[in-house]
Amino acid sequence: MDQKLKSERRRLLVNFEKVLEGPMIFLGFVWLVLLIIELIWALPKALEYLSLVIWALFIIDFLIKLVLAPEKVRFLKKNWLTAISLLVPALRVLRAFRFVRVLRGLRGIRLFRIVSSLNRSMNSLAATMQRRAFGYIFLLTVIVTLAGAAGMYALERNTEGFGSFGLSLWWSAMRVITAGSGAEPVTPEGRVLAFLLALFGYTIFGYVTATFASFFIGRDAEEEDTAVAGVHDLKQLQNEIGELKTLIRELKQKGE
Repeated sequence: MDQKLKSERRRLLVNFEKVLEGPMIFLGFVWLVLLIIELIWALPKALEYLSLVIWALFIIDFLIKLVLAPEKVRFLKKNWLTAISLLVPALRVLRAFRFVRVLRGLRGIRLFRIVSSLNRSMNSLAATMQRRAFGYIFLLTVIVTLAGAAGMYALERNTEGFGSFGLSLWWSAMRVITAGSGAEPVTPEGRVLAFLLALFGYTIFGYVTATFASFFIGRDAEEEDTAVAGVHDLKQLQNEIGELKTLIRELKQKGE
């Protein structure tokens, strides 16, 4: 494929993503909400059909992007988790087959659906919030906590400490803020999900700590008697350096 054709396909792909960015972001959040409802209470028929329609739209969107992508292998490597997440709901369509019904009962399928749906929602949230970093982290933490609680309830509802969604939500919130709780998951899938929640919690804890530290350092820098250089001090130093450069340039011109 020559460079001109690659450039044209890349341009079409960018334009296609811009046009459908808003609707896909909205559908990504709706799909996650439907998954949480399914894990806690099971979906009524109307919402189950809505979930299938959204899934079909995601597949169409993904296939169009794959066709437009100038480098398809690179596109698949970048979006492999999205591709697999679109294959998992196919078990729902093929449930008439006995082996598919067995697969749907596996907790591992539920775990992967949770992780893949969270991945899509994280991408949607990142596109929505853009540079509002702290707001993005806060909303992402809420989403991960709710989805994690629904997943733990679905995987560990027969385990002490996870007998209701409220208990699972408390456990997930404690795990995300790295406080921990007395209950522990017993299934392998529940332990994997617990590990992912803990990993997310420690990552977010480090970010929040750094954010608060930067905030208080910035407040200290605004004080007149502080030893920390603030933005005003740096700008003043920059102006003085600029004036010094101008003075040196004028002295050189006079010497010549």
